[in-house]
Amino acid sequence: MTEIPSARGAEAGRRIGVGLMYGLWKPRVLGSWRVPATGPVIYAVNHAHNIDGPMVMGVAPRPTHFLIKKEAFVGPLGRFLTGIGQLKVDRHSTDRTAIARALGVLENGGVLGIFPEGTRGEGDFASLRAGLAYFAVRSGAPIVPVAVLGSTDRPGRLIKALPPLRSRVDVVFGDPFDAGDGSGRRTRKALDEATERIQKQLTAHLENARRLTGR
Repeated sequence: MTEIPSARGAEAGRRIGVGLMYGLWKPRVLGSWRVPATGPVIYAVNHAHNIDGPMVMGVAPRPTHFLIKKEAFVGPLGRFLTGIGQLKVDRHSTDRTAIARALGVLENGGVLGIFPEGTRGEGDFASLRAGLAYFAVRSGAPIVPVAVLGSTDRPGRLIKALPPLRSRVDVVFGDPFDAGDGSGRRTRKALDEATERIQKQLTAHLENARRLTGR
């Protein structure tokens, strides 16, 4: 039996995130009302900086279980991440345990957070991996695109690896959409088509978010 990460842990993580993100920076959150209030949801988040995940956890209207690379789960940090309901994933193999746990989160009506680019990069959704399409098509959960903007504008003076303290970071939630074509097919072709649909939606959301925020 695969152990599903704790919803209570994710709520505790959200509360910690609220305190940290609003305490250290000045998040401006747009469109959070678009996130369905109940039922399974997948956040597809662009990933340009290490704070992007914690920022979304702290400002999102619902607790989030993020798929996070297993390399982050070391020592006390690993125990903390597990305690707040986050999911360890091996990016270099088919991690069946992580897949089962992530699907379990969605089956229980929870929110799964994914960085569809697979790794930190330009944060422009230019190269998507098939994982997001698989979870969306398999579960039937709607995808909510999330753009985090401003986290990489300039390094902080005290800690270069973080944005300047009290600087503004924008988080823009888009309209939920279905990745599948309604047929329920999970063939390689169906997943490729879903990935293409997702990429168009996410790229359009990012362009819109940049217009809205002036970034």
